[in-house]
Amino acid sequence: MANEEDDPVVQEIDVYLAKSLAEKLYLFQYPVRPASMTYDDIPHLAARIKPKQQKVELEMAIDTLNPNYCRSKGEQIALNVDGSCADETSTYSSKLMDKQTFCSSQTTSNTSRYAAALYRQGELHLTPLHGILQLRPSFSYLDKADAKHREREAANEAGDSSQDEADEDVKQVTVRFSRPESEQARQRRVQSYEFLQKKQAEEPWVHLHYFGLRDSRSEHERQYLLCQPSGAENTELVKSPSEYLTMLMPPSQEEEKDKPVAPSNVLSMAQLRTLPLADQIRILMKNVKVMPFANLMSLLGPSIDSVAVLRGVQKVAMLVQGNWVVKSDILYPKESSSPHSGVPAEVLCRGRDFVMWKFTQSRWVVRKEVATVTKLCAEDVKDFLEHMAVVRINKGWEFLLPCDGEFVRKHPDVVQRQHMLWTGIQAKLEKVYNLVKETVPKKPAGPSGPAGLVSGDQRVQVAKNRAQQNHTLLERELQWRKEQVRAATVLPGVRVKEEPLSEEGEEEESPMDTSPSGGLHSRLANGLPTGRAAGGDSFNGHPPPGCASTPVARELRAFVEATFQRQFVLTLSELKRLFNLHLASLPPGHTLFSGISDRMLQDTVLAAGCKQILVPFPPQTAACPEEQKVFALWESGDTSDQHRQVLLEIFSKNYRVRRNMIQSRLTQECGEDLSKQELDKVLKFLTLKTPTPCREQAARDVAQSTVATFPAEVRPHRLSLRSQDCCVSYGGMWYLKGTVQS
Repeated sequence: MANEEDDPVVQEIDVYLAKSLAEKLYLFQYPVRPASMTYDDIPHLAARIKPKQQKVELEMAIDTLNPNYCRSKGEQIALNVDGSCADETSTYSSKLMDKQTFCSSQTTSNTSRYAAALYRQGELHLTPLHGILQLRPSFSYLDKADAKHREREAANEAGDSSQDEADEDVKQVTVRFSRPESEQARQRRVQSYEFLQKKQAEEPWVHLHYFGLRDSRSEHERQYLLCQPSGAENTELVKSPSEYLTMLMPPSQEEEKDKPVAPSNVLSMAQLRTLPLADQIRILMKNVKVMPFANLMSLLGPSIDSVAVLRGVQKVAMLVQGNWVVKSDILYPKESSSPHSGVPAEVLCRGRDFVMWKFTQSRWVVRKEVATVTKLCAEDVKDFLEHMAVVRINKGWEFLLPCDGEFVRKHPDVVQRQHMLWTGIQAKLEKVYNLVKETVPKKPAGPSGPAGLVSGDQRVQVAKNRAQQNHTLLERELQWRKEQVRAATVLPGVRVKEEPLSEEGEEEESPMDTSPSGGLHSRLANGLPTGRAAGGDSFNGHPPPGCASTPVARELRAFVEATFQRQFVLTLSELKRLFNLHLASLPPGHTLFSGISDRMLQDTVLAAGCKQILVPFPPQTAACPEEQKVFALWESGDTSDQHRQVLLEIFSKNYRVRRNMIQSRLTQECGEDLSKQELDKVLKFLTLKTPTPCREQAARDVAQSTVATFPAEVRPHRLSLRSQDCCVSYGGMWYLKGTVQS
């Protein structure tokens, strides 16, 4: 009560809500002109509106007689806009800039809280506003002047060309057919600035008549701002004060929509941190494209676990010089294409991977070299380079960030894992782009990989090997000779691959590398290591590399057996690529990361029941030594072992053979006259693990239908199909898989 007595009611005013102009009342604001200088007394020449867009244009006269008006400038502008000829379409019919256009823009899309008030005779009349517009001078006449200038230049060029050439030359026209538009592409097109401008231009202008402030028609229209009297008596307000205020100022439910909308690819840090960690990393890498790990951690916040970030960033980025570069498939999704050339996303990803791989080899890349190898247009290549490099005049493109040596020292497991991934990518790029040895940088001699990645066990093993080199050299020479005799008696149909022994003894083993190697360091008898052939004797009390008693050897043996069960024939190069991909899928700290040499990998392959097939490559072959080493599964325990061994013996003597030669040799060795269908089964190694009497019937059923109905005597037995292409046909000739050079 005391507060009410201190603040007495001075006057009560009746408030009326007028609705006659509720859908037509606009508030005009002129932000570039002070309130003391109004446009009330300036003649308005024209007015027009687009009601749906709430867009208004006003044309106002310019006082050309004012001493501050520069007549020469006005004439020049009119001449630039309309030219020397005046017609009905001219902007300035008087050949003088005598008017200017004001164009509106919306200040807010929600005007439900705004009203125009008129106080008269103790009553307050409110009319809701339909729109609030700000009008600023429009400079569209400059665009018309530029268009006229371009037209004149084009006309002059056309005139010159017509004088030089009497007849018009026939020009080649490239016709492109547009692809069916996907839903994502349609949404991007609808949200584009060009599409919105086109939609706005489609709405026609509605021309209006302008009446001045003191005009009688304006005075008549202002009467509609007053609430019109009605016959019904006004009832008292029965609402409480709080309810009444809520009615006057309702809470806005679209307040969030009124905030300035950022582009679809932009998020504030507050919005970003509401997303899952994987999405945060993906969005940051997609926008930044190249980032050190320390910067990524600072953007994600101090409370985020670095191990989780490290695990997440490897899914969306690749390591280049210690920095993380976003993967190509993140920037170029599957159904997208190049905005410059229309090249599909798969080709773009391959080209960008080549650029990233080049930066793993050197800090500098030349754009012409990339364009020559990838066969992509200059604009696409420039986009790739701008993502991760900066151009240096007369030098090329330099990687954007310095090498992050601190990250490399702190996370050797991640570095080695990424190295394995890049090795697989390099092998794929070499096949796709037919990279020659000059294009692929040679690695320096010595153990591959940084010295910090060599474990303590490897160093101990290297020291032991050096100590026993002189002691075991003669002993291994004797074992090799024994194995030569034994191999000649056991496998007469397979040639022995002889490799000379090093005069200085066996070199130290290095972790497996993907660069072309010159062969194994020790002598092999039909692909078998000398120590293994002699019964597996240990050297100086220590087990040789690949001994089955070690966890590394067991893991490697399991990988080799599983791989050759899926693919019967593999070159050493392809096997190493598959092994690198297998390493990349393993968790950090796995036993296989301790370092696997080429010799250990080959020893394990031979110990797993595989044989090395000495395919006689032609002298002009472009295959590297690792691609010329071919291994095949010799015995799998099924009924097709005999056919498989005959087939492999054929390819151990012939680089390529014809189909009839294979068929006649199989008939001669196996005593069976194979049909074309059965011969295809042998060539493709389609193996049926069924009893021999039912094998032919089962093969026919499988050939006729993917769901075969077998006889009753077959049903109790387990049937499994393996379809590995061990032979490939090219140009009417058959080759062993992996030996055909693309």
